[in-house]
Amino acid sequence: MAFTLTSPITGGAQTGFTAPTYTHVADVAPDVNGKQVAVTALGGTQVGVTAHSVSSPFTITYVKPKNNKVLGKPNPVTGLLPSVPVNTHKIIVRKGVLPLAGQPYSTLRLVLTMDIPAGSDTADPANIRGALSALFGSVAQQSAGVGDTLISGVM
Repeated sequence: MAFTLTSPITGGAQTGFTAPTYTHVADVAPDVNGKQVAVTALGGTQVGVTAHSVSSPFTITYVKPKNNKVLGKPNPVTGLLPSVPVNTHKIIVRKGVLPLAGQPYSTLRLVLTMDIPAGSDTADPANIRGALSALFGSVAQQSAGVGDTLISGVM
């Protein structure tokens, strides 16, 4: 897999954070079709954030399909594909969070799911890359806004 995070990760802008970084080490993913890192140290100013531990995990996992689906044959009469299967990739961030002071940590899950139509990897890679560029650019641009909305409930 080409998904290889370098350490440290420079974090996106968040209200109250200054130059956040996340130092990580390779970890074992929950399944063989994944790659995972555990965040072992934090940099910058991000008061209250904790690094990975057993009771408060902080991991980033990339999961690819176990078996990539491929296109079937077009209908001999119409020339159309009967269906287009989808290959699903995911990026999952798991982070221990306190639901209430004095309580044990609960695990927050952030999941980015990418459903890629089979065949488009060779027939239209430019548009896959364009979609990813727009996705990650918009997430980076709106990192603090999403964080503020998750905290305040105001969009």
